[in-house]
Amino acid sequence: MKQRIAVVVALCSIVAPAWAQSSDTVLLNGKILTVDDQFATREALAIHEGKIAALGSTAEIKKLARPGSRVIDLKGRTVIPGLIDSHMHAIRAALSFATEVNWIGAPSLAEAVGRIHEASRTMRPGAWLIVAGGWNVQQFKEKRRPSQAELLAAAPNNPVYVQLGYGWVMMTPAALKALNIASDADLPMGGKLDRDANGNLTGGITGGNNAIVALFDKLPKPNFEEQVEGTRKFFRELNRLGLTGVVDPGGNNLEPQDYQALFHVWRQGQMTLRVAYSLCGQTPGAEFAELKGLTQLLPMGFGDDMLRFNGLGERITAAMNNNNKPSDADKEKYYEIARWAAGRGMSLTMHWTNDESVDQLLTIFERVNKETPITGLRWSIAHLNNASAVSLRRMKALGVGWTVQDALYFAGEQVQSTPAVRRQPPVETAKEIGVPVGAGTDAHRVASYNPFTALQWFLDGKTVSGVALRGPEETPGRADALRFYTIGSAWFSHDEDKRGSLTVGKLADLAVLSKDYMSVPVEEVGGIESLLTMVGGKVVYAAGPYAVLEERRQAESR
Repeated sequence: MKQRIAVVVALCSIVAPAWAQSSDTVLLNGKILTVDDQFATREALAIHEGKIAALGSTAEIKKLARPGSRVIDLKGRTVIPGLIDSHMHAIRAALSFATEVNWIGAPSLAEAVGRIHEASRTMRPGAWLIVAGGWNVQQFKEKRRPSQAELLAAAPNNPVYVQLGYGWVMMTPAALKALNIASDADLPMGGKLDRDANGNLTGGITGGNNAIVALFDKLPKPNFEEQVEGTRKFFRELNRLGLTGVVDPGGNNLEPQDYQALFHVWRQGQMTLRVAYSLCGQTPGAEFAELKGLTQLLPMGFGDDMLRFNGLGERITAAMNNNNKPSDADKEKYYEIARWAAGRGMSLTMHWTNDESVDQLLTIFERVNKETPITGLRWSIAHLNNASAVSLRRMKALGVGWTVQDALYFAGEQVQSTPAVRRQPPVETAKEIGVPVGAGTDAHRVASYNPFTALQWFLDGKTVSGVALRGPEETPGRADALRFYTIGSAWFSHDEDKRGSLTVGKLADLAVLSKDYMSVPVEEVGGIESLLTMVGGKVVYAAGPYAVLEERRQAESR
């Protein structure tokens, strides 16, 4: 009996189908985290025609390399499944990535303003210099916003626009003049020009979400070539951080024509990131007609493994967006769209931030479910940091998932560490109840797109300035946090059977990390980057010890 068991163990130590004998790429001598049900660790991995062919020891996998196979020595480095952001506005961010100034990760205001100055030197004369978001006052050692004088000194010959979340903007005189803004009357409804103690204009503008969204719409847009370049560059930037996929929920400032750059990159076969995208009606009151028109020839799931239509999101109707007290008429219009989507087998994701009012949304979902079951449609709620166990159980009963972001990492200083805040977001409760959880960032207007920033926040519950908010009862372990960002997020794009873990037969989406995620001190998790990122077995990013693979990639793409 013992001999029989030994034989079985020997056969199972290398997991591989017959066609693995002709593997075209092998990765050896590593620490490969499979993120499967067992969260196993392997030494080596083989890839054949874009899929994982085998996992096992280095000696076993080395035998699968044929003459001409690409052999990659990991030298003990950690490999994880490619990360998937379950809620990132990547399509919108990509459009302007080649023409914006990026303040993400700047440790000081001086460095951030320096980036404005550098952009004034490298971009065309007189070009708009736009910081569209993704930064936070608390990330700067100065702990303050920029003044108009600082921006003017950095770029005296350019109109400069700096946006903080969806509540504040600073513009230089040239920017205000270009948009013909001289008084509050020139701003979108709800916007207001800031004044100092003497009544002088500061260049600052405050307002609610709708006002800032409308103000941003007044800015000049990149031309089509710049949008295409930005899309390629942004996706590669995400590859640098180990991301191989995003689930894009649609949202503000994203019209149908804004998808054309993405479609162009896809048609050219230049996608380095898998994108599952949702569509959102943009005209208040006309959303239903718009969505019917947009999806008439676009069935749920239409596309391929690189680009796929993933349903409706993220607000469905403007009237229900950020509205804790919608009217009966508002809810009825929302219900009509939700019922229509369910009847067509569409996924739906909804932005909701407050558990005290989420009953308004869940009641609509439950009403739809009585007529057309939604339990298999992968509907989801985004944000909802203060989700209660009651709400999570209702979500579980409906088959509704939850996409969780690191909003409190950036905005935590605005709240006190009360018992309620210490359990936000309650991902461990969600796991216990059985609600599907996907991790993400909500980048790039309100947060950084760096997944390792989010992973560190999941693990320690500390804000950008180091204030501890979350308690241990809702703090996941490293394995669970990584699951949220891989196989968990894949659930929301209906392809957890294809990606999200490193198992035989799945797509070879992976990242070789600069540090060992499982053992590095938690405060260093946020600094991890990818040294080698592969999508479908193809190198999409390589650096450091694998830089030669990047050179080959660039040569092959010419």
